[in-house]
Amino acid sequence: MVLNASMPEAEVFEAGTLDEAIQNAPDMLDVMLLDIKMPGLNGVEGIALLKRRWPQVPVLMLSSLDEPETVRHALARGAAAFISKADTADKIVALIKLVVHGELPISDAQTENEDTLLHLTPRQCEVLGLLCQGLSNKLIARQLALSENTVRGHVQSILAFLHVSSRSEAAFTARQRGLVS
Repeated sequence: MVLNASMPEAEVFEAGTLDEAIQNAPDMLDVMLLDIKMPGLNGVEGIALLKRRWPQVPVLMLSSLDEPETVRHALARGAAAFISKADTADKIVALIKLVVHGELPISDAQTENEDTLLHLTPRQCEVLGLLCQGLSNKLIARQLALSENTVRGHVQSILAFLHVSSRSEAAFTARQRGLVS
């Protein structure tokens, strides 16, 4: 209601779950607002899925769970910004308008040293190395004695960390950054 009242020209699409959003949202979006608490996959973990479908669309995390660690985690996963539901409606709308017009705000959490915020776990480094060798999730799972679902989760985290939307982009970017040889 706040968005419709403050931005009457905007077309707002709502979805109750990430699956519903991915299946039913239009192909052209200007911005996505994502809550953390959702049925099924939570918002923070779902950012990579949304970025895969809409790689150029900024995802704004909008949540009442605004502890510093949660904010850092959302930003590390690929959120463009974090908006607290405790903020005023005017502040929330102003931030959304900034993002729609191509201006990404810098939050306090984003100004911290990114090296402390963004890192791959040792297991994710192993998965990345095998991914760069061209192995499928199934083969990576066999080699590392993991389930395919666990490997899939690691791959999603790697894609979010590298800010890419495909395995081939991940391999290219990882080599370019010297993460793998």
